Amino acid sequence: MTRPGLPDNVSRETMERLEIYAALLEKWNPKINLVSKSSIPDLWNRHILDSVQVWDAAPRAVTWADLGSGGGFPGLVIAILAAGEPDGPAVTLIESDQRKAAFLRTVSRETGIDATIIAARIEAAEPQRADVISARALASLDLLLEFADRHLAPGGTALFPKGETWEKELAEARQRWQFSALPIKSRTQPGAVILSIEGVSRV
Repeated sequence: MTRPGLPDNVSRETMERLEIYAALLEKWNPKINLVSKSSIPDLWNRHILDSVQVWDAAPRAVTWADLGSGGGFPGLVIAILAAGEPDGPAVTLIESDQRKAAFLRTVSRETGIDATIIAARIEAAEPQRADVISARALASLDLLLEFADRHLAPGGTALFPKGETWEKELAEARQRWQFSALPIKSRTQPGAVILSIEGVSRV
């Protein structure tokens, strides 16, 4: 049985991995504040399903890099979903906070997935040249495009969930960057979108 909002074709193994992840997050959260305490009761909708829709918005990819992964959203969810696909992308998570990186490694080990965790600042990490990059609740779009310029492969796609002020962020980012952006309506938050961005270059 899947949770409401999860695709019907999610395998039992993938579902079990998501359940393990959720349990570990609830266990670790009081110690290192991975997500806001108030969002824990709505963990599945607020964080996990919100991350699943990033996966659903992505083109087929060989490599995927999640930037500033924090508690693992969307990166760990992406890695768990990718592990359930025979030709899913290799997923790398970049997180500078050593304690959060330790949590990400623990979840990776406990769920049996093969995610690469890099404990480094995004701007200092080796350029990933990933087919897809993602980042959630991390920075302004202008700064995210700076990260995309470093870590995205030519012809790649960046997926950035954004709240109700996404149009303002788009306008501000266009002052320094050229790119095409497709807003995909969020299924979990009214007024929010996932920005699917390609062709990033400096103005």
